[in-house]
Amino acid sequence: MPDFEPDAELDAPSKSARKREMHRLQALGESLTMLSEPALDKLSIEDEALLSAIRECRQIRSNSARKRHLQYIGKLMRAIDPEPIEEALRAMHGKHEKQVNQFHTLEQLRDDVLEQGISGVELALSQFPSADRQHLRQLVMQHQREITRQKPPAASRKLFRYLKALAEDQD
Repeated sequence: MPDFEPDAELDAPSKSARKREMHRLQALGESLTMLSEPALDKLSIEDEALLSAIRECRQIRSNSARKRHLQYIGKLMRAIDPEPIEEALRAMHGKHEKQVNQFHTLEQLRDDVLEQGISGVELALSQFPSADRQHLRQLVMQHQREITRQKPPAASRKLFRYLKALAEDQD
């Protein structure tokens, strides 16, 4: 049996793989067009043609023209290494996810404290030992008075802001 030398063409990615990569880069370019100008500056994209194309795409209102322009951005993306841009975007989104999760956690803590009443103060103190017990008690009692008088939940908002400040101090 003769030795078989693989052609260079066989080592190249398939047409489908190249197409998937082009679509991935085009989607990455589209996500760049959605960023604000300060966020785009943080990415430190060095290719001026790409930056210009991203900024131009934001102004295009026609769907077909926008689609063509996104394809152009995808073409420009093929000429650079997209990995640093992808990492920076992941870091931005990860930071946002963390903030959203912290916000939801604080909302849940506030709801639990208000639901348990005065005994809920201990729940807040277990998470934030530096919290002012008396201030927490006053906010809980004010919330209970607001409920009985059918007033807007001002104490609930104050409690959330106080818990948020405690969480920021703790970080």
